[in-house]
Amino acid sequence: MAVEAMLGKGMDGFAQTLKKWRNLRRFSQLDLATQAGISSRHLSFLETSRAHPSRGMVLRLSETLQLPLDARNQILQHAGFAAEYGERRWTDEEMSPIRQAVDRMLQNHMPYPGLAVDRFWTILQLNRTAETLFAHFGTGVGDSLVDLLVSKAFPEVVENWPDVARSAAARLRIESDAQGGIEKFESAASLIAQSGSDAPRVPSPVIPTVIRVDDARLSMFATIAQIGTPEDIVLDDLKVELYFPLDAETTAAFEAMGSL
Repeated sequence: MAVEAMLGKGMDGFAQTLKKWRNLRRFSQLDLATQAGISSRHLSFLETSRAHPSRGMVLRLSETLQLPLDARNQILQHAGFAAEYGERRWTDEEMSPIRQAVDRMLQNHMPYPGLAVDRFWTILQLNRTAETLFAHFGTGVGDSLVDLLVSKAFPEVVENWPDVARSAAARLRIESDAQGGIEKFESAASLIAQSGSDAPRVPSPVIPTVIRVDDARLSMFATIAQIGTPEDIVLDDLKVELYFPLDAETTAAFEAMGSL
């Protein structure tokens, strides 16, 4: 009886998690069933705990819903199965080839700033120019870019903060939704959105970040790269951000920072 009760509780957890993610991804039952190649009746039974999924079915639904790897582990465990994906530390020996690849990208990007962040925007690696730039704000490896965005010091030096705030808030919300909700991202987005600009957007290829550091005015934009085939939770949302100058003054400033 106790085992059956535990199993029922687990299946309820699976059903609730499946329905939560389906709603987050804005799928109807019919849409999800069609894309997963199952009947809508069977999906309905899964969401009401009237049917128990196989491990393969859980993985198929997870893939169709494009769940992050940690969420796939969670829904598997709710269905009574072992986790599928590992979660190594960034400093583990097995991560050495990834760290080396990231380091090569960052070093090849010199003299422009580049850094790697995890899913929570915690800095994992920086190149020399990025170290010099972010040191002005007391930020380095192990610190969060989210904390920097909501700090008092950073917005004060961003010349176009209302536009940057609007863009950052939108990105935080998008990434929070993709992960099933990150409270820190939602709180930060709500806070910085208050200072976002409601003015019509000025036609431009990108929204730059324009900051004043010492006597320099730096105007830059970023590109973002991710691991193409992650099989580890740490790598699932690893991002390498590379900053590029938008004018000659910024180029010269980056070259000077890179030589320090």
